[in-house]
Amino acid sequence: CVNRKDERGFGVFSGGFLGLDNIGIFDRGAPLPTGGSLQQADATAWMAFYCVQMLRMAVELAYDGQLHPAYQDMASKFLTHFVQIVEAVHTHGGTGLWNEVDGFYYDHILPEHGAPIPLKSRSLVGLMPLIAVKVIEESHIQHLPEFKERFEWYRTHYKLMNKHITEHTNPDGSKQWLFALASRERLLKVLRYLLDEKEFLAPHGIRSLSRYHLEHPFSMTVSGHTYEVRYDPGDSTTSMFGGNSNWRGPIWFPINHLLIEALEGYYDYFGDSLVAEYPTGSGKQYTLQEIANDLKRRHASLVRPDAKGRRPCHGTDERYATDPAWKDLVLFYEFFHGDTGRGHGASHQTGWTALVGRHIEDLALWDAKKNGS
Repeated sequence: CVNRKDERGFGVFSGGFLGLDNIGIFDRGAPLPTGGSLQQADATAWMAFYCVQMLRMAVELAYDGQLHPAYQDMASKFLTHFVQIVEAVHTHGGTGLWNEVDGFYYDHILPEHGAPIPLKSRSLVGLMPLIAVKVIEESHIQHLPEFKERFEWYRTHYKLMNKHITEHTNPDGSKQWLFALASRERLLKVLRYLLDEKEFLAPHGIRSLSRYHLEHPFSMTVSGHTYEVRYDPGDSTTSMFGGNSNWRGPIWFPINHLLIEALEGYYDYFGDSLVAEYPTGSGKQYTLQEIANDLKRRHASLVRPDAKGRRPCHGTDERYATDPAWKDLVLFYEFFHGDTGRGHGASHQTGWTALVGRHIEDLALWDAKKNGS
């Protein structure tokens, strides 16, 4: 069951702090000082991401020359959950977690009585809906009669789904379907923030909190106590979860990687027909694959030495630039300064920071393909 963190059954989830530690204005693993409950855009996006990933696997397993009913049933179940989550994110409480004026997703406080209260800090919380995207080929579902019947029923009776489950016919006549929590229109609105160097786009990746909040912190006063979220690009300066785990500005590889994969997922469907201004305000338009590639280059720049042998991840430490015993060693830091790229936290986080190797390899393959080699 995917509803264990959806206490009221609305299809909007509250999964605690989700490993994003101090990203919220309140400790999201503790009762809210306002009372009520927290409706989390990122927790809900995680569940939508889970559903589309499981849906894709189920439809592939359901038919391999013969029909496997158990997997067809699983595909139908995850389709149902995805539809419910999409509807809740965009309609619950009137507008869901989407803010049309700002063009961004926010967490909401749901009081015991009254309307939901949006928490308008621009953080990864509002970017996570982008990762719930998956392209599924028509050939994978054409042999699943019960799944197709339910699929068509949702498209007929849930008109909202026609923005989030869309069909494309390829030049060869084959079809593919895009399942996306964020529609094309809302993707482009969120990208204006994601790709803005004054907001999320840093020299070495995507910040966990918008740099806008350096001069414009988000604050809220409850019972005489003021809570605040301010852009904090290195080690945390708050006591929440300690100083060595900070999600208020630094670059974290796992989420950056998922956002890059999301851009590539949208590109798989829209191809060169969808472009975005990159960086925001530059007047230059690029495809989502080109943008994804440049984000990979920004990641790779963290560990690549400059003309003086300095790697941004090592900051100004001379050992890693000039000492023969150290200069070729690269540490896999837990997270990286949102402005300079200097490494912070654990220095052996190979479980996710080693993704930089994947990005370097992807860039090499892309360049080889472009050059025809």
